[in-house]
Amino acid sequence: MYIFRSIHEIINTVAAARGLLTEMFEKRKILSFRYSDALALLKDDENRLKLLIEKEVIHQNGNFVELDARFMDFFELLLEANEEINTAVIDENIEYLHELMDYYLKERIATRKASYVRNIKITFQKIARTTIRNIMNLQTSIDNAFKHEPTYQIKIAKLENLDKKRINIQQLIDTTENLILHEERQFFQQATDDELNRILLELRRELQLSAHSLIRAQQDIINYLNQIKSQVILVEKIRRVKYLQDQFELRAKSNLAEVLEREHSILLEGTAPSSFKLSINYLNSDEARPIILKVMKNLQHREIIRSNEAGAFSDEDLASQSMYQETISLEETVGNYIQAQTEAMWKDATAQPEDLFSFLMRYPFRQEVSEEERTTLFCQIVSLYESQFRISEEFGIYKNYEYARIYPI
Repeated sequence: MYIFRSIHEIINTVAAARGLLTEMFEKRKILSFRYSDALALLKDDENRLKLLIEKEVIHQNGNFVELDARFMDFFELLLEANEEINTAVIDENIEYLHELMDYYLKERIATRKASYVRNIKITFQKIARTTIRNIMNLQTSIDNAFKHEPTYQIKIAKLENLDKKRINIQQLIDTTENLILHEERQFFQQATDDELNRILLELRRELQLSAHSLIRAQQDIINYLNQIKSQVILVEKIRRVKYLQDQFELRAKSNLAEVLEREHSILLEGTAPSSFKLSINYLNSDEARPIILKVMKNLQHREIIRSNEAGAFSDEDLASQSMYQETISLEETVGNYIQAQTEAMWKDATAQPEDLFSFLMRYPFRQEVSEEERTTLFCQIVSLYESQFRISEEFGIYKNYEYARIYPI
């Protein structure tokens, strides 16, 4: 393995081949980059190309070359062009923080203690950057998996794996919060550093924003999986109809004739297009203006079109096991809570409104919801609909939970 002797050598080597390295980085996802193309970019200077191979900036594999992984990672890190979700790095940084704080508490020389504090501050900043980057990559990967993956089974597997990574990120956020607030209290009591306090305040604020983003990612994953579930069921029904038609049993094993007799709607009505998220930069451009105006015009004249009913099949044909959890509508739950409190106040103006947490603990959801899940819903509602509530200074106690009493505005 080649070892560079100085930063000056690294900079000169990269600068001398900047055209080739730029081209190779932009085409890094292409499986092959020809040796002859690399040579042409260096103006047929084969000695320079061999020097890059000798210094392991690029690697040769027969008639092809590729960028070294170290330089690839370095460029992707600085340009934030890597879509990988890496939670192991955060875990390693948290473990490293425990080690540094332990060294600080055992150290007696002031200069060495200051050195440990400096490394601790740098590590906290790394955790903040890595967490934010992971969440951005998570949201991008979720959207790409749903919109661009053509195979249903792979699409479902990708979304389920991304949900596991979402859980890992949330656990690491909780671990970082616990380290700051509980595990290393002795260190924070001794290390009175203004810059460290500022870094910790910024870190906790970014972790809270990250937790809110993870709630959004969870909702997107559930919604996407439910949409895929609906599409899979529809495809299975179509296949069943096609099979019966091919076997000339469609009229005998379905009520197709009855449906056709009473159905007089237009055969080709089209389907509602899927809603995709557009970037803010595109929406602000002149190119998007005609599309936005067209959408606004269509919204003004939208009519609700009743969907055609599919033919009825037997219970055995239609029986299917639920694959994924149903989505609990947070907006509907909030609306029911506010309506219930408003009606109670109309009946008795002196009545004390019920706080949100108590309401959720007794709310009759359409599906079985545990106390832990109801507590999670409470946190999600407060985070997403904060403007609709008044957070009082009172606290309530429910079993092992202590919660703030929250009422509608």
